[in-house]
Amino acid sequence: MAIVDVTVIPVGTETPSVSKYVASVQKLLKNFEAEGKIKFQLTPMNTVIEGELPVLFEVIQAMHEAPFNEGIKRVATSIRIDDRRDVKRTMDYKVERVNSLVNESEER
Repeated sequence: MAIVDVTVIPVGTETPSVSKYVASVQKLLKNFEAEGKIKFQLTPMNTVIEGELPVLFEVIQAMHEAPFNEGIKRVATSIRIDDRRDVKRTMDYKVERVNSLVNESEER
């Protein structure tokens, strides 16, 4: 299982706001999640996705294509992959682990 941080940036939008493009990508991700292929989390600056790496590449390609499908002529997509193969770690686990360490240090 891998965790991927993806930022899709439509270039040349009519206004500085890109929320409608973000919403389109999120709808697409909901479909992949409903099919049981991924789990995802929207953040204020990007989207984090977890799943099997070949599937994630398929999802990333669909995310990258989404603004083009809405008439945008240029899209920049940044990808960061965390692919740990010695143990299975989910997004939730990683956040819970850090929170437990924070709580542990506060109890001292």
